[in-house]
Amino acid sequence: MTAQPRPAEPIMVQVALGARAYDIVIGRGLMASLGTAVKALRPGAKIAIVTDATVAKHHLAAAEAALKSAGLDSSAIVVGAGEGSKSYATFQTVCEAVIAARIERGDLLLALGGGVVGDLAGFVAACVRRGIDFVQVPTTLLAQVDSSVGGKTGIDSPQGKNLIGAFHQPILVVADTALLDTLPAREFRAGYAEVAKYGLLGDAAFFAWLETNWQDVFAGGRAREHAIAVCCRAKAAIVARDERETGERALLNLGHTFGHALEAACGFSDRLLHGEAISLGMTLAFDFCARKGLASGADAERVRAHLAAVGLPAHIKDVPGGAPSVDVLMDLIAQDKKVKRGRLTFILVHGTGQAFIEHDVDAAEVRAFLADKIA
Repeated sequence: MTAQPRPAEPIMVQVALGARAYDIVIGRGLMASLGTAVKALRPGAKIAIVTDATVAKHHLAAAEAALKSAGLDSSAIVVGAGEGSKSYATFQTVCEAVIAARIERGDLLLALGGGVVGDLAGFVAACVRRGIDFVQVPTTLLAQVDSSVGGKTGIDSPQGKNLIGAFHQPILVVADTALLDTLPAREFRAGYAEVAKYGLLGDAAFFAWLETNWQDVFAGGRAREHAIAVCCRAKAAIVARDERETGERALLNLGHTFGHALEAACGFSDRLLHGEAISLGMTLAFDFCARKGLASGADAERVRAHLAAVGLPAHIKDVPGGAPSVDVLMDLIAQDKKVKRGRLTFILVHGTGQAFIEHDVDAAEVRAFLADKIA
């Protein structure tokens, strides 16, 4: 697999969900035509833009101008930046602001931001007036390749990540890769963990391509749109077959059981970003599988080496402030959304690109593994 030249036209990926199908549009400079794209879907709609304070400084004016140029009225709802906004309190604030803005069922919410804004705004859209359509305009790499696609929306609970939410599909995803130019390096690296995930769970050739071309993806070269499109196609195909995660969609959670526990233990804070937690979670998943004899130690080391080369944490000792205790992590893992009747479900691997779902993982085995890693 090699990098593809940047196309003259945006790359289009469809999420095939029958009457609720929608397009993911990927390309550079798409913000200028945002208003035209939205108007084509909902002419005359009022738009409530949900964004965060950081994104608003960089991109809100351009979004408002694009909508205005298409004759669409908009109002902005700005929340605090960071995972802390995926809370009951912020959810209530945004719901009330949408209602106060007189946004009706035939109008639209527009999520302008990263995964936090997309999850929060999507959940608000699912709930206010029992459902309003929304558009995703993801501004981070993580959101462009993962969280903006597939209709998972929600907020966090003190007991775990994404435990309150709904499936609510967007009607359009506009992934303007130029918006990624304003990302801090740490945020871009964190998003790259989700890019690597798609290779590790089901596309060994793509992972090998990333090992060679990741610097071009980071530099904003021709590889960036190609990598994003590969990830979006993979996720769109899985979502079309299993929208509500009753089967294979769970594969997209590779590294997330360990990762979400680490993220929650760190207080959903800048101490450990989501993508950094997923990087650690994927290395732990491969190590766990190597320990069980499901995958080779060489596979685990290959994953660790690539993520470390990119600058992502690849050892549990890399958690700033020290690794959480085994007891804390096991309590959080027990609250994972994939748990069924108290039985742990993990996404395990037979090797690079060979993920599978294991529904009855022995908690004692996980505890012993984590104890060894932390020690």
